[in-house]
Amino acid sequence: MSKRPKSTAHTGDGQLRIIAGEWRSRRLSFPDATGLRPTPDRVRETLFNWLAPYVEGARVLDLFTGSGALYLEALSRGAGMALALDSNPAAIASLRQHLQTLGCSVGETRQGDALRFLEGTPTAPFDLVFLDPPFHKNLLPSACQLLESRGWLAASAWVYTESENQPSGLGMPGNWRLHREQRAGQVHYALWQRSAG
Repeated sequence: MSKRPKSTAHTGDGQLRIIAGEWRSRRLSFPDATGLRPTPDRVRETLFNWLAPYVEGARVLDLFTGSGALYLEALSRGAGMALALDSNPAAIASLRQHLQTLGCSVGETRQGDALRFLEGTPTAPFDLVFLDPPFHKNLLPSACQLLESRGWLAASAWVYTESENQPSGLGMPGNWRLHREQRAGQVHYALWQRSAG
């Protein structure tokens, strides 16, 4: 796992800091696992500035949750409900413990394969989706296409992507509009808005 500067969410000791909302400044630990790289503080701060009017009350899906940094940040800022999914059992066990510690009743967790999960049928669409899959496995295009084709997204849903390349060249659904994008080191991150039309 790559080291990050101390100013980022991953301080090298398996901890992340919630930036704002109900649990502002809370520090939470996460298991040390290969490929688990929490979204840095400054990237999360930028993302949630972009999303500020849309998080409260939203239905949130975090498909490759890892440390749960984005998931916990959304819940702290008032998401109506949030579902976190990851294939790593230690990561999910850690998140379940955090939800219990924080007294959060609107957070759900599930262990499993994200693409297989997306092949199912949603009970209700999501307003906000976080996609930060493991790099160099080409999972992002398939996840995006399944989100769109299987009815996981609300009419004007927001989708956040983190990738090693610019996602505009990765076959994103044609009805997704790129809202904002930036690069931080080796990571390209972008916010998309879905159009029902």
